[in-house]
Amino acid sequence: MTFFPFEEGSARLQIDDLAIENGAECIALYGRLEIRRDRIGLQDIQALKAQIDAIARELEGSAHLPDRARVAREDRVIPNPFSDRDCA
Repeated sequence: MTFFPFEEGSARLQIDDLAIENGAECIALYGRLEIRRDRIGLQDIQALKAQIDAIARELEGSAHLPDRARVAREDRVIPNPFSDRDCA
């Protein structure tokens, strides 16, 4: 599948255990990628570099980037429903 940075519904990529999730406002990278001194390590780092370069090109080509994007989700504390119970 082809990955187009910042296109909603575009492909989610997997490089070893590193995931690159695409969204209209945010691209998330999570997981783990070990770059070893072997052919697979070289392939993995080249694949990651290609995606990072594509993301950078997309951002560089954006005419009106804000200093900081609005956060799509807010971290909030959810009350503990068990806090008023005695579990002893």
